[in-house]
Amino acid sequence: MQPQYWVIDLLPGLMLSEQKLLKAQGIENTLDLLKQTPTLKSKIDLAGKLKLHQKHLNKWIALADLARIPSVGSQYCGLLLHAGIASVGQLAQTPFHRLHPQIVRLQVTTIGRQDLTPPVSLVKQWVEEAKILSLTIRD
Repeated sequence: MQPQYWVIDLLPGLMLSEQKLLKAQGIENTLDLLKQTPTLKSKIDLAGKLKLHQKHLNKWIALADLARIPSVGSQYCGLLLHAGIASVGQLAQTPFHRLHPQIVRLQVTTIGRQDLTPPVSLVKQWVEEAKILSLTIRD
């Protein structure tokens, strides 16, 4: 299984001005973001260059990390982050039968609709792919 990488514009929640800031630093896609921020020092340095609070950068890094999972991609990385999952490694350790109800509660609370919740089978696939990815690529 190959990880997926997305143009930076597809990460959820990034404003156009933030996308431009990242692109000005040579970050065109999620792989670029992950490569430029492997250590705490590199994250602090990039946040300084972007003139942004590090929490914003950490959020984007978490989204980029989760988006590597093929069945998650840019479509569901934000949902997982809001459900409390911040990395591929964390998702790999999370039992899908506990994660799915958490996602259902989140969907009902935020948008008032349970019918838009991903099915249990998809959540299970996320966890399985995260396990495979965490073995092949270190977080």
